[in-house]
Amino acid sequence: DSGGGVVAVISSPVQWKLASLPRALKPDEVQRLLGAPPNGRWPKRSYAIVRCALDMGLRAGEIANLSIGDIDWSEGTVTLKGTKSRRQDILPLPIATGQALADYLQHERPATSSPAIFVRRRDPRDIPITTDAVQKVIRRACRRAGLPDSGAHVLRHTLASRLLESGGSLKEVADVVSRANEAT
Repeated sequence: DSGGGVVAVISSPVQWKLASLPRALKPDEVQRLLGAPPNGRWPKRSYAIVRCALDMGLRAGEIANLSIGDIDWSEGTVTLKGTKSRRQDILPLPIATGQALADYLQHERPATSSPAIFVRRRDPRDIPITTDAVQKVIRRACRRAGLPDSGAHVLRHTLASRLLESGGSLKEVADVVSRANEAT
């Protein structure tokens, strides 16, 4: 009897791993994250990385792949290249994020010919930081703020929640999250 199989399937539906809404930071947690004193050798770099994830919803790979030429300072935009959809996305550069990037670029970034924004010193040359390094920076920043171990995905969903709370449409929020989900 094939009817028994259907009843068994209906009585125990699949529990999708990502079926619940992703975690987002509450406003007081965002303030703690941004106010936590950065430490380590590259505090300005760490702060700029956190701002890129939190303010623009960028994934770790997108942050790691940012280059100097991707920022149009006069227009206040960032161009993301190499998304899975093979298109370029031009995003507004929030003022606080731009200030954090400029502070890092002017005062902490090693003098290098590398076009990457975020570099690390590997003698005899500087190389772009990796996606894993970006995730570590964000996790450490969250720990310093006393927050649960979080990554760039939590900061991206925090942006989506803030957009909704400030009156953004579901379409606008979906565009931010789906764009971020397309990037590697």
